[in-house]
Amino acid sequence: MSLSLDKAFGILPASVALQARRTELLASNLANADTPDYKSRDFNFRETLAGIEGRGSQLELNRTQANHLTLTGNHSELEPDLLYRTPAQPSLDGNTVDPQLERAAFAENALHFQSSLEFLNRRISGIRAALRKE
Repeated sequence: MSLSLDKAFGILPASVALQARRTELLASNLANADTPDYKSRDFNFRETLAGIEGRGSQLELNRTQANHLTLTGNHSELEPDLLYRTPAQPSLDGNTVDPQLERAAFAENALHFQSSLEFLNRRISGIRAALRKE
């Protein structure tokens, strides 16, 4: 019986990678809160993850030789479509960062990131425990 780690982990690695990307983006927004003409960026996490999850049911590539490597760990699809935030109250200098909104989004994303890591860790622990049993 073969073990496919991609199937065993499911969408969790993609979720962790997307949340890490969103953390970088939100941190960049917060760092540029006082930069004139800086435009706040974000992406829709749920839509991006749903798009990645839907790709899992596509046909796999046909390998013509047994020694060809399979395409696993391809994270090019993990680059989401970045969107600009519409500010609730525009700034006179053209900056669209709302620090309170960005901090709240950052905290929420950090919570989701931590829980995804915990789920992934438990999945790995379960696989490790199953492999140890004889």
